[in-house]
Amino acid sequence: MKKILLSISTIALLLGASSCEKGFDELNINPTAATALNPVFTFNNALINSTFPGSTLVFEHPIVQQMFSPNSGVLAGGNFNIDNRGPTGPNAGLWQRYYRDVVRYLIDVQNQTKADPNRSNLYNMTRIWRSYISMVLTDSYGDVPYSEAGLGFIGANISPKYDTQESIYNDILKELTEATAALDDKKATEAGEVLYGGNITKWKRLGYSLMLRAGMRLVKVNPTLAQSTVQKAVAGGLMQGNADNAFIRNNANYTNPVGATLNSTEAANYYLTGNFVDYLKTTKDPRLGSIAVRYVGAKSGPEQTAARANRDPSIQIGMPLGFDNGTIPAQATKDGLASFYDYTQLDRTRMGSQFAPTFFVTYAQTQLLLAEAAQRGWTTGNPADFYNAGITAHMQQLGEYDATSLVPAAAITTYLQANPYVAARGLELINTQYWVASYLNGPEVFANFRRSGFPALKPNPYPGKEIKGDFIRRLSYPDLEISVNLAKVTEAITRQGPDNLDTRVWWDKQ
Repeated sequence: MKKILLSISTIALLLGASSCEKGFDELNINPTAATALNPVFTFNNALINSTFPGSTLVFEHPIVQQMFSPNSGVLAGGNFNIDNRGPTGPNAGLWQRYYRDVVRYLIDVQNQTKADPNRSNLYNMTRIWRSYISMVLTDSYGDVPYSEAGLGFIGANISPKYDTQESIYNDILKELTEATAALDDKKATEAGEVLYGGNITKWKRLGYSLMLRAGMRLVKVNPTLAQSTVQKAVAGGLMQGNADNAFIRNNANYTNPVGATLNSTEAANYYLTGNFVDYLKTTKDPRLGSIAVRYVGAKSGPEQTAARANRDPSIQIGMPLGFDNGTIPAQATKDGLASFYDYTQLDRTRMGSQFAPTFFVTYAQTQLLLAEAAQRGWTTGNPADFYNAGITAHMQQLGEYDATSLVPAAAITTYLQANPYVAARGLELINTQYWVASYLNGPEVFANFRRSGFPALKPNPYPGKEIKGDFIRRLSYPDLEISVNLAKVTEAITRQGPDNLDTRVWWDKQ
């Protein structure tokens, strides 16, 4: 009897314990947490993080002589023609933002949507944007991880191989061709994406405009492929106006990284170059009034106040190249200025604002590339018409920064009449205008300068340069990447050439 009672007691105890444990697993689950993330949100994260890092102020802008700092230390780079490495050196800024983050997001979205017919438009939008991101990376560094990039989490590949730039471009052309053709406005259009709100027509125009850019990049290394690519892009349908521009409207939640840099620690350290300002003044370009400001009489950063701000194009004075913070004060005195803080800067309240939009691919750029294609005989149309349309579009585009930055129609007409297209100087005129129209898109203006050789800039005369040539030709690989993927980086260096600023990327043929 005791045994029976003991058994009943034991069973009751076990049943009681079991009932107490019931629901424990549910207690550890947040009932309001999302169980899955809509891939369009990850795609938006990639788009927003595609804005250019502040490090482009250290290399890309000084190399093409639009804006630079006379200061050394963390700001040394294109201003002195020297490399600036380190665990988080400015040569790594673009790599960390695009390769480490954006590519990873895009690969994740592709992995989630590739086999889902209901998300085919999102899948193909992602292919187009990855082509853009990959162009920026390979144009900047040369050979980079591509076919195995972004697979650390999905495929546990933490040491991706480096693909040759030629193979990357071949695949980019394939991806743009297939993805753009596959976009279908009869399927889910992904209204939640932040670039075009799911407008398939605009995405198609972006895809073909990127194809035009990629084709023109190949003019020196493979003119036959360049021509056929341009013709395919034109036949597909390019951007038709500024409404098709690919850009991000930055705000207080997602600030413009370049603008944020210029409005914080480096507010008094960056100046428009004398070459850039003088070109705009010589041609009486009304865009100077939209871009520049001079704090007249300022003797220090704190004296760069609104009361001193003068945006009159006629009084702008760009900072000459070839000086550092030890030698520029004497030059400022020679130029009749109160100090070097008196030189012209990018207007940080408008175009250089931390809330200013970031433009990636524009109608203005596309029209200027069309002008060159027409000048080369690769497409029909009058190069002068494309040239004028590109300049006009950029002057109108400036209104996106601030209402006061918009160039009036009458001023545009006056400028075009005073600076007509001349066929004998076609390539120079077109690509010099591309230089202006791509201002603040550091990677693109750097790439097109190397591709075209224009504008015809004189080498930066700063003494003690590290480069052997006249201009920096690429960015060096980041130290952090070398430390975690040394074997694959070494293979790329052996194949491509020394990991320095003189080595040319594949399409930058001499």
